[in-house]
Amino acid sequence: MFAYLNWKTGLAACPSLKVLVTSRACLRIYGEQEFPVAPLEHNSAVQLFVQRATAVRPNFSITAENAPAIRETCSRLDGLPLAIELAAARTKLLSPSAILERLQSRLGLLTGGALDLPERQQTLRNTIDWSHELLSQPEQTLFRRFALFAGGGTLEAAEAVCNTGRDLGIDLFEGLSSLVDKNLIQRVEGVDTESRFVMLETIREYALERLVASGEEFATRRAHAAFCLVLAEEGNPEANPAQRSAWLSRCDLEIDNYRAALDWLLQSREVDWLLRLSIALFRFWDTREHLAEGRTRLESILQLTNVGHQKERAKICIFVGALSTAQGDFSAAESFLQQSLTLYEALEDRPGVAASLNALGVSARDRGDYESARQYLERSLLRWRTASDPLSTARCLHNLANVLKVQGDYARAQVLLDEAILHFEERGDRGGAAWSINQAGDIARERGDFTSARELYHRALTAFRAIDDRWGSARSLADMGSIYCEQREFEAAETAYRGALQLSLELGHRRGIARVLEGIACLAATRGQARRAIILAAAADHLRQLIGAPLPPAEQWKLGANLSAAWSSIDEEDGRAAWTKGTSMSLENAVLFLRESSSTIAGSLDR
Repeated sequence: MFAYLNWKTGLAACPSLKVLVTSRACLRIYGEQEFPVAPLEHNSAVQLFVQRATAVRPNFSITAENAPAIRETCSRLDGLPLAIELAAARTKLLSPSAILERLQSRLGLLTGGALDLPERQQTLRNTIDWSHELLSQPEQTLFRRFALFAGGGTLEAAEAVCNTGRDLGIDLFEGLSSLVDKNLIQRVEGVDTESRFVMLETIREYALERLVASGEEFATRRAHAAFCLVLAEEGNPEANPAQRSAWLSRCDLEIDNYRAALDWLLQSREVDWLLRLSIALFRFWDTREHLAEGRTRLESILQLTNVGHQKERAKICIFVGALSTAQGDFSAAESFLQQSLTLYEALEDRPGVAASLNALGVSARDRGDYESARQYLERSLLRWRTASDPLSTARCLHNLANVLKVQGDYARAQVLLDEAILHFEERGDRGGAAWSINQAGDIARERGDFTSARELYHRALTAFRAIDDRWGSARSLADMGSIYCEQREFEAAETAYRGALQLSLELGHRRGIARVLEGIACLAATRGQARRAIILAAAADHLRQLIGAPLPPAEQWKLGANLSAAWSSIDEEDGRAAWTKGTSMSLENAVLFLRESSSTIAGSLDR
């Protein structure tokens, strides 16, 4: 204490003195200014890898073939200099791709540091061991339990998972602060969200080993799964667009935690929680276009629960059918939806039967079998009416009207939509009413009544904006773009499409983005811009392939018809080149091309 006081007094007497101290943790003395040393940035990490690889293998060089593996290795090692140096040393025996393959166990691979370094720096495990042993026992407990957060977690999440039994032996906030100070956990500031705490994956691998060795893994994983379940179920609203948007954003942050929880529940055969969590996450998988992931997980759950849980299995079959329909796998969708119908009929569950028939109708519509779609939806509507469920009745009316519109029965389609709008408005579902109003605009447009169509689209857009429903707003703007294009109001069409694109980009809704790109491609074809039209259509097709959500056959045929003039007006070789250019574009480059080509067109018109 005396030495400390003398040091403190000495510092006060030397106000110009500056001392640079490197440490695993801050000193916590007055006047201290922290300068955290962050992991290496991407390019610096790659440079270090190449430098250290060359030191052990003089003829080593980065090439087009090994560059991706080197970049991925540096990323997987979190930009940690020691980890990168140890990995690079392995190039004496292994290629970069072989090193990457063996990174499943970083701690086992990253050994063999220079012998003139301290022992704790000769292997990555030794380095982390040294830091771990300097922690107090409660800090070690928090450290290993927090490792279950695959995508990081909030203070609330850490409290729920790491101190469930109130046995941590330390104030959780103080414990997290200490681990942050010691650089074993990092604090990440969210945008309009509370702060999150994350572990670098290399550190997390070590902490998970410690968790397994402690005998606490089962209890901690169960607490983690329970927290994920509550988070998914409590924030899953049915109708409010703003609440739904907030819930989806939270799911984006927690997706890795949900994945970890689902993996453990499946492995542990915790069927009840597994069913509940997967059912709660369906809306997220569908809306955020994790179509393949959601379908794969749901099918795995069906295989695990082939006996019992009939009601839950029936609901999951509907979900798998919906995702299969979005993927264009109509035969699988039909199979799962028929399974759902059979299960609900055996349970004598009338609302379930109605929901299955509705889903069968939507799937049949998307594959172009409109007569089957009409029959399924008629049967569904009959059951919803007898079930006294006005909102479900309204949704079925909306779907049936859509099929009747395609079949040319405009009068009946409009009657059904009028009834749907009435049900929605009486129950306060302003979003549902707006969607039906928008479809009424589609009917007017099909009948050639463009004045009424434009009025209805504007009315729907106003309703969507009033409730901050950006999904609906994007759809109405895209439809307005199409009708402006048909009436050859090209500038108005371009403006409407750009508005729809901006909203779809903000939402991250790739199917919506593809729809807008296809609309602008048709606009370009109508304006005689053949190459631009083909490039944009190809970019949209590429985007749909990436998410596994192709255009339904009828819409594909319609798009092809609208682009036929573009293909016929351009040389075949030039057309193929334009298509190749579009399919090679990233989403960012496709949007950049769209905006640049729009500016060029506007400039030429001004001149």
